[in-house]
Amino acid sequence: METKVAIQGIKGSFHQQVANNYFGDKVQVVECKTFKDVAKQLNKGLVDYAVMAIENSIAGALIPNYALIDDNHFNVLGEYFLKISLNLMALPGQKIEDIKEVYSHPIALLQCAKFLEKHKHIKVIESSDTAITAKRIYDEKIKGIAALAGPTAAQVFELDIMASEVQSVESSITRFMILEKDKSSLEQNKINKASIKFELDDTPGSLATILNVMNNCKLNLTKIQSMPIVEKPFQYSFFVDVVFDKYKHFEKAKSVLEIMTTHFKLLGEYESAVLPLNKVSNKEKSIVLSE
Repeated sequence: METKVAIQGIKGSFHQQVANNYFGDKVQVVECKTFKDVAKQLNKGLVDYAVMAIENSIAGALIPNYALIDDNHFNVLGEYFLKISLNLMALPGQKIEDIKEVYSHPIALLQCAKFLEKHKHIKVIESSDTAITAKRIYDEKIKGIAALAGPTAAQVFELDIMASEVQSVESSITRFMILEKDKSSLEQNKINKASIKFELDDTPGSLATILNVMNNCKLNLTKIQSMPIVEKPFQYSFFVDVVFDKYKHFEKAKSVLEIMTTHFKLLGEYESAVLPLNKVSNKEKSIVLSE
């Protein structure tokens, strides 16, 4: 039986690439227009898992996605780091001089600003997804238009890559979270990372005290993201990722934090992923299409 995974975007997108790389070649990708749609698919039990981008090393955090994970009480099963490779692609038989317009997601366009500056004859237009224009070019056989997307899109939609790796910063990496509706069991000796959420009393030094607790319990804080609490103006909840060598260290910290915070929530315990090397790996380049 194929594993059903909800993704934001279409086949050929970076989300599909992560789904294939994480779950293997037996995955059935369910395309969703928005991250809210991804959450709905998972909530209704229409898919087994969901893949959701959570932060980029250049553009920063996707804050609304933190809220989606929290509000829907999803469990973080794992994470995946993907080096973002952006490529200019179009129908075969064209040159860059023939391209009049280029489409891509706003963040992708931002990351390729230096390259686009060198080709001022190309009009830059925002789209909802990196791969959606690649699909439109393929479906309608449009010439004079290019897409900025990952290598997956070029393979899926049979486009020529006219210029590869055109992102301004080579080390652009996006972190994705692998989500499930109900928590599955993972061997404790494999768990070395956790995502948590907490709220604090609005008193001086409260956050510093919590950070000291984490340090004393031998936790390494790798991410902290604040988010406004709607019902409490100018008060914030904190989303935190921590890594640890021994699970008992996290257990100790968790028991203390549950007492010291006004609200504590475990979002997930999982095995930390490995950051990719500077060069795109063969694994990332090899794409297995969903049937």
